[in-house]
Amino acid sequence: MTNKNKVSKRIIEQFLFPSVTLNRTKLQKTVTGKTIVITGASYGIGEQLALLFSTYNVKLILIARTAEKLNAIADIVKENGSLCNIIVADFYQETETERAIKELFTLTDTIDIFISNAGKSIMRSLENSLTRYHDFTRTNSLNYLAPVNLILATTPLIKATKGQIINISAINVLLLPAPKWAAYQASKTAFDQWFRCNLTEWKIMKIQAKTIYLPLVNTKMIAPNEKYKNFPAMQPEQAAFRIAKLIYSSKSYDKPWWLLFLQTSSFFGKYIWEKISFLYLKKQNEKSI
Repeated sequence: MTNKNKVSKRIIEQFLFPSVTLNRTKLQKTVTGKTIVITGASYGIGEQLALLFSTYNVKLILIARTAEKLNAIADIVKENGSLCNIIVADFYQETETERAIKELFTLTDTIDIFISNAGKSIMRSLENSLTRYHDFTRTNSLNYLAPVNLILATTPLIKATKGQIINISAINVLLLPAPKWAAYQASKTAFDQWFRCNLTEWKIMKIQAKTIYLPLVNTKMIAPNEKYKNFPAMQPEQAAFRIAKLIYSSKSYDKPWWLLFLQTSSFFGKYIWEKISFLYLKKQNEKSI
């Protein structure tokens, strides 16, 4: 990417993802002394959340697959004056999720904020997925079944503290289905629907359930896709700030300011979208012949 293109990309990113200013007083009042569980905590958004909260005298329980990285983050958290425990688990496996739940209960009998952040992104055509059923089972396990299992298990603890559950979602779930995104979009949409189905019941329990719909974020998850290198993307630190602001605010969700225009276009432009998708894929297939 040329310097000119890099400058253009930064300008676009500043327009699409304007900076968020945190009210540190409100954040401190909301999280100080609280027990916060973060899944997918070893990299990207989860890591930035852990580092942000660590300066507010919290108790963090970080869950992810990479033990070495979790230990490194835990050391920083403790240096910043907060408590930290880690749970190493691979949510692709249901047995690992069950083990993580049991370990979580040995570490705490209190949860004030549960942040469901772990996720897997995958972009693959139907034709290239014909012998890859495991893409769907693994994506479904991580994006849908594991967080459902964890939240079902921890809801009584969160109810006892009148705490919060934060769903880190994606704007894709609010838009029309996109070619090649079947595994990712279906699994994220399934969890989002499950989450929204429970909102009223959580409200009766005095639990605040909130969702943030994020655009493309520059994390390890998108690194394998070469096409993303030149795409405007939100930085993990920005995403963490938006999540922190949502936690202390009275809002039940957060999404980019421009998403409303895309949703409106999705509603009124379904035929156009399907036509554009067809022509694009047809052109791509012709190039590959």
